[in-house]
Amino acid sequence: MSNFIDLTKEETSFRNLGIKNAFEIVAKAAEFLGTKKLVKITSAHTDSCLYFGESGLMFAKKLSELGAEVAVPTSMNVGSLDLLHPELIQSKRDTKIKAQQLLNYYEGFGCEAIYSCAPYQISNRPEKGDFCAWGESNAISFINSVLGAKSNRCGDFMDICCAIAGYAPYYGLLIDENRKPNIILSLNKISKSLQNQKIFYPLLGAVIGRVSQNQIPIVIDHYLKFNEDSLKSLGAAAASTGDIGLYHIDKVTPEANKYSHLIHQLPVIEITDEMMLDEWKFLGNGKSGDKIDCIALGSPHFSYDEFCEVYQLLPNKKFTIPFYICTSRFVYNLLTEQNMLQKFQKCGVTIVTDTCVVVTPILKNIKGTLMTNSGKFANYSLPNTGYKSVFGSLLDCIKTAMTGKLVCDDLSL
Repeated sequence: MSNFIDLTKEETSFRNLGIKNAFEIVAKAAEFLGTKKLVKITSAHTDSCLYFGESGLMFAKKLSELGAEVAVPTSMNVGSLDLLHPELIQSKRDTKIKAQQLLNYYEGFGCEAIYSCAPYQISNRPEKGDFCAWGESNAISFINSVLGAKSNRCGDFMDICCAIAGYAPYYGLLIDENRKPNIILSLNKISKSLQNQKIFYPLLGAVIGRVSQNQIPIVIDHYLKFNEDSLKSLGAAAASTGDIGLYHIDKVTPEANKYSHLIHQLPVIEITDEMMLDEWKFLGNGKSGDKIDCIALGSPHFSYDEFCEVYQLLPNKKFTIPFYICTSRFVYNLLTEQNMLQKFQKCGVTIVTDTCVVVTPILKNIKGTLMTNSGKFANYSLPNTGYKSVFGSLLDCIKTAMTGKLVCDDLSL
């Protein structure tokens, strides 16, 4: 097969019925999306391994029975289990069994069992210009925007079918013409001091998603620096509030320079302090001294560098409220190797691996107020966990965990 397949002209052959069925689903999706062309992909990241019910399990079982296997390197997103700390998961026994069965099917397809929503910081890191078929909104935003790879938002089942077929429908963000920005977001009215705060990135991401919606923004007039974790948090928030699969930042992201000639031709939205404050209120700003019931960090999964930052801020006594950090097993193992786990454990920090408190029941109660430095967590907290959210800086999260009373010193608008 060539890099492209014209479905109106070419015949294809398959090793087994599983691959044939997956290919036919991809081809039918392409037709529905208005294209007759498929493009060969170099990698996939599948979100379908997260157990949400019988349909996903039945789908995977059928593909497995038909002999399906992935054609390209394919990483697995978070599952519904913490396989290193199974006692943390509060699902019913039957749900846990089925969640494990689903993971087993995907491993059987040849998927890499990294169980992380940030695979680009572990092993699955596409190159600029690579065609991919990825699920998980933050991961798609990151590889498109920060790495310059190309992926549409592949929903559950579509992601694994593309991985098995080795091809994806050629449309949307896979086409260069569709990657051009069509709206400008200027930070000219935002102070340099505010832009230099780490907490500014997820907050800006949430604003970008809110004002851009399904448009492709380019951010100009800024003091933003290229820090992978900061851009990770920005893209995750933008993807959760506005379906942003691609953003550009002038002089920062790899494709932005291609579009500098368009800057004077596009509509401009001036981001203001008032817009930032409104978004902070939406994510949850609370009042100093308010009762906080738990802290949750790590959406997307925490990197080793982020853990090192927390490590330096840890107190010499135990936190008074539950404190969760979600990460990959690879980062967890690195923390173990570096003899860092003991200090986290002494402070009462629960490190969650393979999954996330937003997608599976881990939090002890079903109501209360959760504080986080993640725009994505803050946006999804109430509908997914039952907790109201308060959004704040990492340092404020640490200070708040000391007493269970909200500290909000770091972000002044």
